[in-house]
Amino acid sequence: MSASGSVQVGEHPAIVFAGGGSGGHISPGLAIAERLEEIAPGATALFICSPRAIDAHMLGEAKVEHLAIPAAPFSVRPVGALRFLRGYRASRRRCREVFGGRAISQVVALGGFVAAPVVAEAKVCRLPVTLINLDSPPGKANRLMARKCDRVWSAIELPDHPHFAERVVGMPIRRRALAGGDSAECRRKLGLEEDLPALLVTGASQGATSINRFLAALVESEAGMFHGWQVLHLAGREGGDDVPRACEAAGIRAKIVPFLDEMGLAWGAADLAVSRAGANSVAEAAANCVPTLFLPYPYHRDMHQANNARPLVESGGAVMETDRIDPAENVRMVGPVLQSLMHDDERRLAMRRSLEANRPGDAAAEICRLLLGC
Repeated sequence: MSASGSVQVGEHPAIVFAGGGSGGHISPGLAIAERLEEIAPGATALFICSPRAIDAHMLGEAKVEHLAIPAAPFSVRPVGALRFLRGYRASRRRCREVFGGRAISQVVALGGFVAAPVVAEAKVCRLPVTLINLDSPPGKANRLMARKCDRVWSAIELPDHPHFAERVVGMPIRRRALAGGDSAECRRKLGLEEDLPALLVTGASQGATSINRFLAALVESEAGMFHGWQVLHLAGREGGDDVPRACEAAGIRAKIVPFLDEMGLAWGAADLAVSRAGANSVAEAAANCVPTLFLPYPYHRDMHQANNARPLVESGGAVMETDRIDPAENVRMVGPVLQSLMHDDERRLAMRRSLEANRPGDAAAEICRLLLGC
C-alpha cells in the first residue's frame, strides 16, 4: 500500500456489481465502488441493475457506469412467471454480451432478482463471483445463488443460518450517508431551524405508505407532542400531500421531501428517527449514532427487517415496534412510544451513547481490500 493509502496493482481491476430494484441493493454497491476508486486508482466499476427508476436515479446521480437488464422478480402466477422467464433469458443474453466484450475481473452480487441472471452467466464465463448477502435470513434468490458463487459473505449476522456465509463483513455505507458536520450545520444545509430538535421520519429510498399515513394521523390527533420539535420527513416519490397538509394545519415546522441523496445530512440533523428497518437504514442509524424507533416492513413473511434492527435494540440504541398498517392503530399503539422518546432527553442521550460505544467500522473499505486481495 502506498503512503496515500492506495494499493499498487499490476492490472486495473474491473468489477461488475449486480443488484438493484431498491436503494437497499444499490447503496452498498456504491459504497464499495467509492472505496475502490480510493484504494485502487484506475479500477473501474460497472453496475448491472434493474429498469426501475430508483436505480437510474441513484446510479446516474453517482455518475457511475450502469446497464439496466430486463430482470423481473420470480412469481408463481402465470403472467408473472412468464415475465420472470422472459426477463431471465434476455438478461443472461445481455450479460453474455457484456462479459464477452469487456475484460471483467470479477462479479460482486448484491442479491435479489437482478443478480441471479448475472451470476448464472458469470459462472458460464468462468468469472469469480462474490455474493454479499444483505438480509437475515437470506432470501430465496440468495440461497439459490450461493451455490454458484466462489465466496459468500454477509453484511449482517445470520444466527439462524450460521453456515451460509464464510465471513460477516459489515454493511457498506456510502460516505454521503454519514454526517459531515454537527447537527446545526446539517440542519442549516437542509433549511431547518438550527437550534430546534429534529425528528427524522423515513421509509427509506422508496418511502413507506403506512409510515406516511401514521405520521399524518399522529399530527392531526396529537399535535401537542410535536411542540418544541421540527420534522424532516422523507416521504417517497408517491408520498402524497397528507403530511404537509396536516403539519401546516397544526402549525408544526416540517420539511417534507420525496427523497434525499445526501442522507448524511438527514441523519446529522436528527435527534431521533422513525424508520423502516432495512439493513441499510439500520446500518446508517448505527453509523450516525441516531436513536431510532424502527417500524419493520410489515408485509414480509419472514419479517427479516426485525432481525436487522434487533442488535441495535438489544444494545439499547434503538426501539422497535410493530407497524400495524392501520393509521389509527399505529397512533394508539406506536404514538405513545414515540411521544415518550421525544420528551425524554435522558433516554435519548443514553441511546446515543450506546450507539457511540458500538459504532461500526468502515465495512466498505474492508470489503474492497478483500476483493482486491490486499
